[in-house]
Amino acid sequence: MPDFTREQQLGGRVAGVDEVGRGPLAGPVVAAAVVFAAGVPADLAAVIDDSKKLKSAVREAIAARLPTVPGIEIGLGAASTAEIDSLNIHHAAHLAMQRAVARLPRLPDHVLVDGNKKPDFGCRTDAVVGGDRLSLSIAAASIVAKVVRDRIMARLDTRWPAYGWEKNAGYGTAAHRLALTTTGITPHHRKTFGTVRRQIEHFYTEGRA
Repeated sequence: MPDFTREQQLGGRVAGVDEVGRGPLAGPVVAAAVVFAAGVPADLAAVIDDSKKLKSAVREAIAARLPTVPGIEIGLGAASTAEIDSLNIHHAAHLAMQRAVARLPRLPDHVLVDGNKKPDFGCRTDAVVGGDRLSLSIAAASIVAKVVRDRIMARLDTRWPAYGWEKNAGYGTAAHRLALTTTGITPHHRKTFGTVRRQIEHFYTEGRA
């Protein structure tokens, strides 16, 4: 379970930063930055964990509770499918994280970012491999980012229901891949990702035949 040790050792306003959505075939990459400026209530700390380990209902409940925590600061950022295709997913994810930090009320004293790379946030930064399992701030950020992105994909699903985005969040499930071959691509598909790119190439090849 994550704890607050790193934040306490660093002191000051420490932001945990994480992103969600590197792997899907469709949709934006979404990032969040969370600062527990006055600490984490014990009952909340007991349930915060890596978002991937939590059931959807638990993530939703934690995300609803977080804005009520005294002293908390939350910033959100995203990079669109167009930016993902233009920059590549690695740089687009960093852009989303930078936007999340920039949307905090003010620049934190220190950033703890999940992973092994350190985007330029304009302040001291530590990369923490497996950070969403180690730091409460990073874990909280992973939950916020996951909840927000899932909601985005659910809204997109109402307009493009063939791909099952409400359930698969844009990941390449069998149903999603089948829909690509039968229905084609949407403006929200990542055209530089292999599965989508091959479908585009197949379409144009068939069109010329």
